[in-house]
Amino acid sequence: MTFAHPVRAGLLSAAVGLAAIAGFADMALAQATATAPAVADKGDTAWMLTSTLLVLLMIVPGLALFYGGLVRSKNMLSVLTQVLAVACLSMLMWVAIGYSLAFTEGSPFIGGFAKSFLAGVAKDTVNSGGTIPEYVFFAFQMTFASITPALALGAFAERTKFSATLLFALLWGILVYYPIAHMVWQSDGYLMKLGALDFAGGTVVHINAGIAGLVGALIVGKRVGFGKDLMAPHSLTLTFTGGALLWIGWFGFNAGSALAANDVAALALVNTLLATAAAALSWMFVEWAAKGKASLLGTVSGVIAGLVAITPAAGLVGPIGGIVLGLVGGAVSFFFCTTVKNAFGYDDTADVFGVHGVAGIVGSIGTGVFVSASLGGVGVENYDMATQVWNQIVAVIIAIVWCGVISAIIFKVIDLTIGLRPATDAEREGLDITDHGERAYNM
Repeated sequence: MTFAHPVRAGLLSAAVGLAAIAGFADMALAQATATAPAVADKGDTAWMLTSTLLVLLMIVPGLALFYGGLVRSKNMLSVLTQVLAVACLSMLMWVAIGYSLAFTEGSPFIGGFAKSFLAGVAKDTVNSGGTIPEYVFFAFQMTFASITPALALGAFAERTKFSATLLFALLWGILVYYPIAHMVWQSDGYLMKLGALDFAGGTVVHINAGIAGLVGALIVGKRVGFGKDLMAPHSLTLTFTGGALLWIGWFGFNAGSALAANDVAALALVNTLLATAAAALSWMFVEWAAKGKASLLGTVSGVIAGLVAITPAAGLVGPIGGIVLGLVGGAVSFFFCTTVKNAFGYDDTADVFGVHGVAGIVGSIGTGVFVSASLGGVGVENYDMATQVWNQIVAVIIAIVWCGVISAIIFKVIDLTIGLRPATDAEREGLDITDHGERAYNM
């Protein structure tokens, strides 16, 4: 038939045209997919918003009440004010330069200023993992940067001027916290590239705070009347309340560090329960055997030691490994808070070094052991226990040396400029009145 060839030609042309259109459509779709911005996951975002508020709960009222109950009544209000003010100052510093120095690429030891004052951060930008708004990641990490210097305050509470406390928090955040956070958690950080593991802040938060607290206690010196006057905690009820709030808030601290509502967060949550329970009982039974009584203060201190010990390992080790870390962390912290502290005679008011520093070291090094898949951990690529433990030890040493040296310089500079301590008479009267013109209790 005479029209067969034209029909075939038309069909062929149509097929070629459709193929071309489909090809262009695929190219356009691929290009759109490549350039489309990541969209935050609603479930992850909801969990991280909750986690951020839980960590804030750790600071105020949790930490403030925990430390406030441990001091004498004449200094209760001063501790509440210091914790609150340091947290607020740290938040604004995080906006100005902290977030940028910690979480942008720069050198292996510190980031740059690309995101200072939240430059380039908007409601539609997401974190590097691409599942939560960057504002949420910023806020979550801001709570970490706020609680860490506040933790250190407990070691030299009751004898430091309010102005000195604020200046310490300002300088320490810039020179100690931001660099360590960058080294451990930023992709180009020295300890991150080394392969050291810190899931939720064993080195960044607890070893940092513990060493800064110890250095501060040594340089500021002992409280007036230390070893002579009664310096028992004025309200263990408040300390218990603060400790309970810390444990609740710590679920945001640890499980939130998964940065998603997933199986890793679930593992971290379980470990935060079990390791803490193990450490509380470990401290309690060791104290009971050593002193003949099981005290509330000891058991609550064991809770905090367990929380600290599991922090670097929370999403990396199995529940049995977490229990072991809790048992060891509680017992070792008790030893340092009693035998070691008494032998050296230093005045660490709230046992910041003995609990946060020591349990942080136990947890950080122990992570290298119990991350092993053969021991129930999640495992890491090309895992070798000796190598991983060594990497953990290197991270601990760097945190101790960096924090110790720079903290000492900061305290000395403050002492030579505005002074660290109030006058002796003012210290005897209590910082509530001399620094703030108020009393925690008017009865």
